[in-house]
Parts: sequence; structure tokens; C-alpha cells
Amino acid sequence: MRLYRTGDEGEPIRDIQDRLGTLGFDAGEDSEGCFGPATEAAVRAFQQARGLGVDGIVGTDTWRALVAASYRLGQRPLYHRVPMMHGDDVAELQRRLNALGFDANKVDGIFGPATLRAVLEFQSNRRMGEDGIVGHDFAQELDLMSRATNKAGREVVRDHVWLENLPPTVAGLHIYIDASCRDEAEAQATWHPSLTFSLIIQDMGGIPVLSHSADTAPTERVRAFRANRLGVDLVIAFRLPRDGEHAVFFFESAHSRSDAGAAIAASIGRRLGLATHGRAVPILKNTRSPAVLIAVEPLTEQIAGQAAQGLIDLLASSDRGRPRF
Repeated sequence: MRLYRTGDEGEPIRDIQDRLGTLGFDAGEDSEGCFGPATEAAVRAFQQARGLGVDGIVGTDTWRALVAASYRLGQRPLYHRVPMMHGDDVAELQRRLNALGFDANKVDGIFGPATLRAVLEFQSNRRMGEDGIVGHDFAQELDLMSRATNKAGREVVRDHVWLENLPPTVAGLHIYIDASCRDEAEAQATWHPSLTFSLIIQDMGGIPVLSHSADTAPTERVRAFRANRLGVDLVIAFRLPRDGEHAVFFFESAHSRSDAGAAIAASIGRRLGLATHGRAVPILKNTRSPAVLIAVEPLTEQIAGQAAQGLIDLLASSDRGRPRF
């Protein structure tokens, strides 16, 4: 899709303003259909709240988040299809299923195969028709059961188990290393640090896997899904901070948070002298394993070395099961 930013006008801008207003981000000081300062401020506030890059521009990720945020569980039927259904209603479904012990994996708002399996298991357990469709009756039954429990979700437990079972070194760990490549300049800036990081991991007995080759630029979602197919242990990504925020990011959304990702980010952040924040960009949101994103400029080989040392620090720590955020 095209990018919408300050100065644009038309019906798409009116739609963006309406969606922002419904979600509590008021752009009312701008005329309807005019992308002015108030609309940009509302977009920035929405992006901040949803863990997106804060640039005040409505691109693909921000538009998808706006659409996803408009759905509430029970308002529409949910089921597995291609392309997969997205939305806050899917995230709420996943959160509730996980809390009840039906493993929908990460709460990412995507109705994928793991969510379908959890839905079918729930239907079987409750002696409902096993059709994999989340309709009105399913939502009512889920709500009834959810009132009886306030447990942490399966994704939270899985993160804690992951931390507790980490080996003391990187030896044997499959580590997916992602060099962001949104444009040619970023691809060039991230490639050598990513390669340096992979060589350090390899020298220490780890098994590095680069997300793409130097002469290709697959999308972030494709790179995230490749990490899932390979079944890696964790993901380390390098990116230029286009929104000006130098930090180490981990997955966090309005519905979920990766404690394992936060622990890795905190350890690397201490080595780099960077703050850590939650984000919901695809390389963090769509990967099943814990993932962190290092956004700093300039990206040097020294940055890669310190990032590797931060990971080593976490593995060697005796209290890694109780991460310090």
C-alpha cells in the first residue's frame, strides 16, 4: 500500500482519522480528510501504544494495526484460512485459550495452525462441534470458563521454562541472525555487523543462521516465518533506528509480552548502554522463539561484539530465570 503522511488528503485519510478516533486517538483539530499535525500526533500516539515504529506515517504495519484494533472477540466468526485472519479479537482468543491450558502459542493476533489446534482442543474438551470456528456460542463458552481462572497463559510459562533451561554457553544453540533490509542503505549497514555476530557465535560453538543472503532482501514477515520453519532457539536482529530511538527491543503488544525476549534485551542493552522497550514489529511478533531487535546507528562490528557478549552474560548468569528489567 502507499504511505499516508502529513499533507495528504482524501477519503483514505478520513478513514484513518475515523479509526483513530474510535480507538481514542483524536485527530479532531484537523479537517476531515486532511492529514495535518493533529492527525500525525494521533498516529504517533497510536504507534507508540501498539509497539510500532513511531514515525507518524501510516504504512503497511500501521494500517494493519489500525484494522486489527477495531475487532472485538465475538463480533465476527474466526477460523483458519489463507491469508490468515488478524485482529485484536484473535489476540484475545489466544490469550484466553492459553490461560485455560489450550496452547495457542504466542499471542500475536494471527489465527494460524497453533490457534486452530487450540480451538479444536477447546471444542473437544467442552463437547462442542469440532469445526474450528469461533462463533457466538464458542465466545460465550470461552467467557464462561475464563471467569473461573486467572492463571498466567501458556506463552508466559513457556518463556519462563525457556529461561530456566538455557545452557551456560551458546554452544549448540541455533541462533537466527536477521539483518534488516528495508532499503539498500540499511541492507549495507546491517550486513557486516550481522556477519560479525554470526562468526562470534560460531567460534563459541553456536549454530548461527543468517536470515537471508547478502544479495537478497526478503520482507520482514518472510524472514520471521523462515525462523519458525527452521525451529531456531532465539532470534537476534539488527536494524537502523529510523524513528530516532536507539534501543534494544523485545516483543510486547497490548495483549502479551515476551519475558524471555525482555531478559535477552536487558542483558544486551546493559552491554550496549541502551534502553530496552517493547515493540510489535514482525521480526519480534511473528517469530515463535524469543527475539530481540538491536536498533542503533552507526552499526559497527564493535556493536555486534558487545551484543554477543550481552547474550553470553545472560547465559552465564545464575539468576537468568529471574530477569532484571
